[in-house]
Amino acid sequence: MLIGYMRVSSADDRQSVDLQRDALTMAGVDPRHIHTDKASGARDDRPGLKACLGYLAEGDTLVVWKLDRLGRSLPHLLSIIADLKERGIAFRSLTEQMDTTTPHGELLFSLFGALAQYERALTRERVMAGLAAAKRRGRKGGRPPAIDAEKMEAVMQALASGTSKAAVCRNFGIARSTLVGTLARTGWTGPSDA
Repeated sequence: MLIGYMRVSSADDRQSVDLQRDALTMAGVDPRHIHTDKASGARDDRPGLKACLGYLAEGDTLVVWKLDRLGRSLPHLLSIIADLKERGIAFRSLTEQMDTTTPHGELLFSLFGALAQYERALTRERVMAGLAAAKRRGRKGGRPPAIDAEKMEAVMQALASGTSKAAVCRNFGIARSTLVGTLARTGWTGPSDA
């Protein structure tokens, strides 16, 4: 069975789904089997897409007017299509003429996957280069410490003098999990209590 999904970016009347609906019905999708969202593609909470993906069964084909109507990004789009493939569901995009039931569609899908992998590698490379440049300038990357050095010194003195972790947390206004994690990172080997 052919199942359609369409999305417009705004909930007001500036955009209409008529063009998408016409294209889907001309492709053979029954209007009763078309799911719709009126939301930005970047949003995760798209009830129409969720209902559509839940409705699809093995042997069905998901049909969209254009690829950007389905996924919020290339990796998101690829994960949806990969999930469909695992479930035995075909995918068609009318504008890009992509159909995963054909060799041509499989090739396009593979190319998109390679492009997404390349994009992730480039992003990682840029992040690593940025961190290395910051390190050369004397800046340390990562999250700042939850407890500053002066406060941590006072905490360790209190713990060394026999104060319980619970009392230290109360007195210094520190969450227990933060204290335990910070002590572990500093290699604290003082007295342990529950």
